[in-house]
Amino acid sequence: MQNMEQARFNMIEQQIRPCEVLEARILELLHKIRREHFVPDGKKALAFMDMEIPLGYGVSMWQPKLEARVLQELHLTRSDRVLEVGTGSGYLTALLSALAAHVTSVEIEPVLSAMAKAHLHAYQRENVALEIGDAACGWGDEKYDAIVLTGSVPLLPEVFQNSLKIGGRLFAIVGSGALMEARLITRVGPDVFETVNIMETSVAALKNAPQPAKFVF
Repeated sequence: MQNMEQARFNMIEQQIRPCEVLEARILELLHKIRREHFVPDGKKALAFMDMEIPLGYGVSMWQPKLEARVLQELHLTRSDRVLEVGTGSGYLTALLSALAAHVTSVEIEPVLSAMAKAHLHAYQRENVALEIGDAACGWGDEKYDAIVLTGSVPLLPEVFQNSLKIGGRLFAIVGSGALMEARLITRVGPDVFETVNIMETSVAALKNAPQPAKFVF
C-alpha cells in the first residue's frame, strides 16, 4: 500500500503538475479516485506510468496527465451536465462525475461498458448514466454544459458544438497520424464558438469517426 501511494504521489508531482495542472481540487481528486481500480487485471503495475494502457477493442486509457488536463480545462461546476463519448475503463467518467451534476457516458463496445460499470460500482456514482451505442456523430437531443470525446477525430462533427449550451465547453482531439491538437471549444453565442488549442498529443481515433473526403482524379 505504501508503494502504491508513493507511485500515486510521483505521478502527480512528476507528470501532472509539469503539465500545468495545478488546481487543488483536481489534484486532491486524483488521490481519492484510485486509478489502479480502473486498470485491467494484469496491468495494475502500469496504473501510474506516463503511458496509455490498452483496454482492448483498439481503446486505451489516456495518459494520466491528459486526463487531469481535461478536467482542469473544462472548469466543471456542480450544476454541469456532461456528455462523455467513449467510456473506456470508466476512470475519466468517475473523475467527471465527482465534479459535475450528471454524466452521460456512451460506449460503443458493450464489454467495455460492462467493465466500466463494474469499476464504478465501488464509487456508488448515482449521477452517471452508462449507455451503449455509437455516438461518433452525436448523441440524442440534449444540450450539455461540457462534452468530452475520448477518441480523436480527423474531422470534428459540428453536431458536438451544436449540442453545447451557451457557455458550454467541448474538449476534442482533432487530427490524424502524429499531427493532433487537443482543443477546447466554447459556445459563447447561438452561432459563435471560440477555439483554444491546448496542447499537441496523439490518441487512438474514435471508432466510426467521420473521415475527410478523399480526392478522386
